[in-house]
Amino acid sequence: MQSHGLGFVRQPDPAVLYDGCVAETSAQAATPEGLDRETLVVAGVVLLGAVMSILDTTVVNVAIDHLAVAFHSSLTTIQWVITGYTLALAAVIPSTGWAADRFGTKRIYMTSLVLFTLGSVLSGLAWSAESLIVFRVLQGVGGGMIMPAVMTIMTKKAGPHRMGRVMGVLGVPMLIAPIMGPILGGWLVDSASWRWIFFINVPIGIVAFVLALIVLDRDESQPAHRLDWLGMLLLSPGLAVFIFGLAESSTYGFGSLRSWGPTLLGVVLIAAWFVHSWRSPNPLIDLRTFAHTRAGAAAGTFLLFAISVFGSMLLVPLYYQAVRNASALQAGLLMAPGGLGAMLLMPLAGRLTDRYGPTWLPATGLPLVAIALIPFVFVGPHTSYVLLCSASFVQGLGMGLAMMPNMTAAMQAVPAAAIARTSTAMNIIRQAGASIGTAVLSVILASAITSNLGTIIRSHAGGSGSGGIGTLQRLPASAHAAIARPLANAFGSTFTWALVMILVALIPAVGMAISGWRRPVTAPVGGRPVVVE
Repeated sequence: MQSHGLGFVRQPDPAVLYDGCVAETSAQAATPEGLDRETLVVAGVVLLGAVMSILDTTVVNVAIDHLAVAFHSSLTTIQWVITGYTLALAAVIPSTGWAADRFGTKRIYMTSLVLFTLGSVLSGLAWSAESLIVFRVLQGVGGGMIMPAVMTIMTKKAGPHRMGRVMGVLGVPMLIAPIMGPILGGWLVDSASWRWIFFINVPIGIVAFVLALIVLDRDESQPAHRLDWLGMLLLSPGLAVFIFGLAESSTYGFGSLRSWGPTLLGVVLIAAWFVHSWRSPNPLIDLRTFAHTRAGAAAGTFLLFAISVFGSMLLVPLYYQAVRNASALQAGLLMAPGGLGAMLLMPLAGRLTDRYGPTWLPATGLPLVAIALIPFVFVGPHTSYVLLCSASFVQGLGMGLAMMPNMTAAMQAVPAAAIARTSTAMNIIRQAGASIGTAVLSVILASAITSNLGTIIRSHAGGSGSGGIGTLQRLPASAHAAIARPLANAFGSTFTWALVMILVALIPAVGMAISGWRRPVTAPVGGRPVVVE
């Protein structure tokens, strides 16, 4: 089996292609192998880097107010500590597939660890808000390459017939890190210093680098496909300026040129990339494979899922902090049931994917996510913690069932030659969806809060430019009690949008499940029965 970009190329002996789909021997499909010890060791090594990079997308969230105070900066400026990291992640992913082919996945993975760890050291040593933002961008460049490289290494090591279980393993950091990030960040900020939210990456990065050097297979020389430079120059900046515009709208509103200008430019660049990719014979991502297979339904489901789920992951700790006066650590702990639910079902989802196929699992998991959002839609200032934690647990169950099987459904639906670029596309969708969800739901929440409580915010901000959630948390107890109900209503109305997006995501998910029920189809090939997925 040959590694290619961010996925794998199946050898023709155990698998053949039918109508652009992968067909495997029925015996293999019926009795998928577990992950052997060697594969599990490799998984443990590469997941160190994956957990570290994804954890850093959320661990900083709870420290934003502390950073604003430490650098005497407004929240408008200091929020770029998060946004700059996110933009770097989104911008670097499109070129990672080509780089993995050109230089080898082990080299790319180890290089990404070096960049991420160096960025962590410099971020911990930052002397100003501006220097911290620059160093976070460097961190994001390394972090953006880690997860795609990890997916390539694992799919190459485990093989196509164990793809579901591999995705189950790789999905753990994607779902657990956003839950554990606020807990770890809150503990470090409260017990030590904000600098330790960056310094803690250093020993992990060093250990991950040394283990990767020892354990990972040596890179083999491979001819790389020609890089679609025009596609990359359209897509990477397009994603970056689009997310930049959305982030600016949380401060200046959608009506400001600083918001809609970059957003519109990003839309134009992304639209131009769509046109170019459709016409190009060798595009960065072949959109025709999405149009002609169920990968298109999987991509649509995944985008809406990422916007809703990762956006709501921002809202939940903010609700606990702003409405219930919870500390950063307490808010993180209250989100832990979601991580527990995901941990319970994600390994099971991987085994079910390998045995029965992935197409029906997203349609099973998304309703659980929708049900879990309902208590948050009707949340109040005194809603039971037991109810909310139970809802988070159910949401984790739904995420565990839906997320990685959805990615597997896309990658199994396309021809073998397109798997690498499909994997690239799904990583872009995950990161862009998370960024868009965070930005859009932040704007909706800010608008709702300003509409109901604008006068109070302005009066207590004192013209410092740092109003908003942080200002509401610093209100006197008597004033906070008076605004708790309308503030909770603002959160509830924002959660409604997250629920709507999950319900819309159910449409392509159900369509994908229906198409999957018409498979497997047994057909003789070379005297052997095969199952068409």
